[in-house]
Amino acid sequence: MLPEDPDAQARFFYLAILGSAIAIGLFVRYRGRFGAAMQHAAIWVLIFVGFTIAYGFKDQLASQLFPDQGLMQGAEAIVFRRADDGHFYAQARVEGTPIRFLIDTGATNIVLSQEDAARIGFDVNGLSYILPANTANGRVMGAGVTLDRIELGDFVDRDVRAVVNGGQLSDSLLGMSYLERFRSFEIEADRMTLRR
Repeated sequence: MLPEDPDAQARFFYLAILGSAIAIGLFVRYRGRFGAAMQHAAIWVLIFVGFTIAYGFKDQLASQLFPDQGLMQGAEAIVFRRADDGHFYAQARVEGTPIRFLIDTGATNIVLSQEDAARIGFDVNGLSYILPANTANGRVMGAGVTLDRIELGDFVDRDVRAVVNGGQLSDSLLGMSYLERFRSFEIEADRMTLRR
């Protein structure tokens, strides 16, 4: 039965003609080779099903493959998966620049490595490293800065205080001064959930 809408009828006829042309082309190409035709059709069906599943679960797959890519759960929570080294990492955008942070509940502040600070746009040689901090590697000096914008998943914060580390730091740290902007954070098995 044909649809009543003229546009829908036109689409129906277009798809019918296109489908007929494809069917005739396949019949001519595979004439006398029915087994090969079925094998190729099965491969294309599997490819289509695979792409459909991958698209439907793209967020979950990204979370598994890239644990620092947080998975939003509704509008109020973001979940991170524990990395292979046992730590939690978060990919955030600072001033529009992607920065990978180690989520560190033992750090007081957001602490940027000099490399990440330079990528954001700070002149790391012109900063005043006057803030002392005691770390596992001893006492280091840091420079206070203000981040205009930091994005973590769908969460956006402005005018966020941070410290640029004056020493060597392999990963920038997402410390308690930022985590306290969330209503709660919890670790359950291999997942960390931040809630606002």
